[in-house]
Amino acid sequence: VQLQASGGGSVQPGGSLRVSCLASGNILVINGMGWYRQAPGKQRELVATITSGGRRNYADSVKARFTISSDNAKNTVDLQMNSLKPEDTAVYYCWARRRGRDYWGQGTQVTVSS
Repeated sequence: VQLQASGGGSVQPGGSLRVSCLASGNILVINGMGWYRQAPGKQRELVATITSGGRRNYADSVKARFTISSDNAKNTVDLQMNSLKPEDTAVYYCWARRRGRDYWGQGTQVTVSS
């Protein structure tokens, strides 16, 4: 499974950004996809995930601000990020799980600063 992330960038506090991820390769039986992030000096943490059945899971810090969606036909997963805060600044990584194995895409930088 190969994961190609796009989007991200820089925005002022309160702004919005969207990151997208395209899965390719052996994508049959992907159980879930989502996004993790890693800020400088911190461990990678879960942001949001969605299962193949559509069940969503969000970190408490992003609930009501971020929305994860997926298109199984296009093999994409998107993360719409609203009301961004400086503490959302991090490298965001696309993630997928297939048959118990985790796959990671390259990171995309999200910077929230005035």
